[in-house]
Amino acid sequence: MTMNTQALTILVLYYSRHGSTQKMAEYIAHGIEHVPGCTARLRTVPSVSPVISASAPDIPESGPPYVELSDLTECDGIALGSPTRFGNMAAAMKYFWDGTAADWLSGTLTGKPACVFTSTGSMHGGQESTLLSMMLPLLHHGMILVGLPYSHPELMTTATGGSPYGATHWSGIDGQLPISNDSQKLAIALGQRLAQTTLKLHSTK
Repeated sequence: MTMNTQALTILVLYYSRHGSTQKMAEYIAHGIEHVPGCTARLRTVPSVSPVISASAPDIPESGPPYVELSDLTECDGIALGSPTRFGNMAAAMKYFWDGTAADWLSGTLTGKPACVFTSTGSMHGGQESTLLSMMLPLLHHGMILVGLPYSHPELMTTATGGSPYGATHWSGIDGQLPISNDSQKLAIALGQRLAQTTLKLHSTK
């Protein structure tokens, strides 16, 4: 049997308004890239507007490019991140997933591992419910969800975010609070765990 030496691609897909969720995505990607045999692909989604005539540019002014449906086909796993909006994922992220019916029908993501992460303005502003809301489309797509086990001591000691459901960050009302060491470690650990799970799933094929 020939050994496949091509690196597995893990999509880190996020929406970020003020930069905190993007920074979390970068830590997740850092964890993924620390696992030999895995590479991270950073992608974002455009903002949505209540103004019908408004539209986003085809290419973001800065940062990673916008996600395309081909990224779902080409990835071996997904890390999904969004800031919280009243305890839910941001509309921009939901809008993207609302357009993936064809991939749901064809089973594009079935059996692939996934994890979720978020950033919130307050400690109790819906961190865990936002993570759960992002899990729902992933479950419908047949993905295998990965969380953070309590073997990571930061889950018991953190005062700035962190959950067994996924990595979180408390950004403050103005979004200016830096990501704490605990939140950094948990985000990196989540990326590593997703990458390790992806490798294990591929080794059984």
